[in-house]
Amino acid sequence: MVCVLALISSCSSTKFITEDNCLLKSCAINCEDQSFNTKSLESYYAQRPNSKWFSLMKLPLGIYNMSGRDSTKWINRTLRRIGEEPVVFDSVKTKKSCDNMISAMKSMGYLKANASYTVAKKNKRAIVNYEVNPGTLYFIDSVKYVIEDETLLPLLESKAIKGKMLKKGLPFSTSNLDAERKRIAQYLLNNGYYKFNKDFIHYVVDTIGKSNRVDVELHLIKYRSSNNSPETPHKHYSINNIYFRSGDGKKLPLRSRVLINNVAITSNSQFCSEDVQNTYNNFARLQAVRFTNIHFEELPDTNLLDCNIQISTRKPNSISFQPEGTNTAGDFGAAASLTYTNNNLFRGSETFSVQLRGAYEAIKGLEGYQNENYIEYNVETKLAFPRIIAPFLSDGFRKRNRMKSELLFSYNLQNRPEFHRRVLTAAWRYHWSMSKKKSSFRYDFLDINYVYMPWISATFKKEYLDDVSNRNAILRYNYEDIFILRTGLNYSFSDSKNALRSNIEVGGNLLYAISNLFGEKRNAQNQYTLFKIAYAQYVKGDFDYTRLVKIDTKNTLALHFGLGIAYPYGNSTILPFEKRYFSGGANSVRGWNVRALGPGKFKGKDGRIDFINQTGDMKLDMNMELRTFLFWKFNCAFFVDAGNIWTLKDYKDQPGGQFRFNEFYKQIAVGYGLGLRLNLDYFIMRIDFGMKAVNPAYDTRKEHFPITNPHWNDMTFHFAVGMPF
Repeated sequence: MVCVLALISSCSSTKFITEDNCLLKSCAINCEDQSFNTKSLESYYAQRPNSKWFSLMKLPLGIYNMSGRDSTKWINRTLRRIGEEPVVFDSVKTKKSCDNMISAMKSMGYLKANASYTVAKKNKRAIVNYEVNPGTLYFIDSVKYVIEDETLLPLLESKAIKGKMLKKGLPFSTSNLDAERKRIAQYLLNNGYYKFNKDFIHYVVDTIGKSNRVDVELHLIKYRSSNNSPETPHKHYSINNIYFRSGDGKKLPLRSRVLINNVAITSNSQFCSEDVQNTYNNFARLQAVRFTNIHFEELPDTNLLDCNIQISTRKPNSISFQPEGTNTAGDFGAAASLTYTNNNLFRGSETFSVQLRGAYEAIKGLEGYQNENYIEYNVETKLAFPRIIAPFLSDGFRKRNRMKSELLFSYNLQNRPEFHRRVLTAAWRYHWSMSKKKSSFRYDFLDINYVYMPWISATFKKEYLDDVSNRNAILRYNYEDIFILRTGLNYSFSDSKNALRSNIEVGGNLLYAISNLFGEKRNAQNQYTLFKIAYAQYVKGDFDYTRLVKIDTKNTLALHFGLGIAYPYGNSTILPFEKRYFSGGANSVRGWNVRALGPGKFKGKDGRIDFINQTGDMKLDMNMELRTFLFWKFNCAFFVDAGNIWTLKDYKDQPGGQFRFNEFYKQIAVGYGLGLRLNLDYFIMRIDFGMKAVNPAYDTRKEHFPITNPHWNDMTFHFAVGMPF
């Protein structure tokens, strides 16, 4: 494959370049001042060279040059559409790039910045080198505020000016100046000045007689409706009446109480821009609302505003169907889900949904079992309220805290060749977010899981659960009925570069305390029970962080770190199967199939029970993925994954699986590979081909380092929807 890529990229890059033109081969920015960040100026290029896949090879240009000159042929048009047209050197755009860099440096505070460029041409290729000279950085020496509208003086002198952002010693940059304009404008907009904007603020700058110092005057001028209008004092406005209107002219399908509770704007109070934005945010949270438009009307000869809130709603009912393809340890299957959603169940934007899901998987290699296939059915119902539902809370608290309450019930039926499992779940949760900080929370107030095992294969029971010589404690624990009562808190943060998720949950503590308090008797396994069913007791914490580093417009480096630890105690000696970690698969170390790695250096040898044995109490994932744009909606990725799982206790059925500080780093598995992504905007489909590089479960040196002796058995194939991290 590498040879093919190299052949394509080596195709004559100047094939379509005429004799009097040159291909723009590369651009570079040089600066004698090593402390100046030249990378910050690359975004001001008016013309860039052809893009490179993985920042190494100009394959898009190579694909374009593989086409013939006859544009009427289908193959030539296709290759040109997939590829990238050669970038012809343009001296006008190069000069514009130079001017852009000078303007950018001056806006940073380098008022005497300069730049030039040289062009080296050879074999119909042009190399452009920019030489930038930022010069001396200018700093603010003094700041003076000139408020021409005297009616604003009491307000500004008391609060806004005291918190001023422009101070002596700050770099004289346009970003600092503009930030102060925005701050004052926003302050006035939040305090009744409906018609104010930052254009009423301008600066006067004086550099005369100073080396690298600047005197700054901020002028806040009086109000003008147009350039020819007379100046008048800025007017202070208050809210008069609030009206709700339907976007389609029909009666609004929302209760009046719901409308009032989601409006942050209040009558008989001063206009506040922040209240307007909070109102938009509140209605955007309602699933029944499609969009909102808020319009203010000024009452003639007064300082009053009527607020008109126009609301357009969605259709109340929707049905969606989603097919899936699955590949678990080489066993292929299919799944499909059908979801019905009502977005306005009780006319309060309550969301009610019912999801039906079915899955089928062909299981190979299990001898001694009649049914060799896996069947799963699942029904899940959710009822979400766009408000907090809890006792003893005041109306004021409910209005200030925009939380969502969610009630969930689900029933899951799994039939495997070895066993039948039923899982019943009920949960009460709260969701809330902090829009300005890009953070969100989920609090699982109560989450109940009941796992019931109605049937276990006689063959499996005889060989693994009842045979004293082959008894497996982990297996036995996970093939018993169990009750899980837990509570947990989840936090997530996301912006354009960073994504952070953390979760902590505890299970069984409340039941254990009640059992102790009332002196309940223990069962034969020394466990407390509820309705004669043992309940799990554990604590579990997860941390997951992703960082995106933009290399250029076509290439991004994604770095990921994940850590999870769970510990059973009290009523449990082993974690429930649903709470244990596994490694390998499409979102972990992709050189291994799902549940095929770990724990530690443990090597699974029995395909019938490895999916149980290859689980642990601790998980570590470290991933690096270089993502590049290919063509149309296709992207490619080269990845390196590392990680494993471990147990915190020494289980005899998982030899070599316990975490030890002096050993764990030797047991980190490493995989690498290539992936193809199809970005369909609303979801991403991806295929990953992973190879083992370092295998912690080995008998020979070749097995330990498959990167030096790759084999087809060391390759895995993953199909998934969505990005891995």
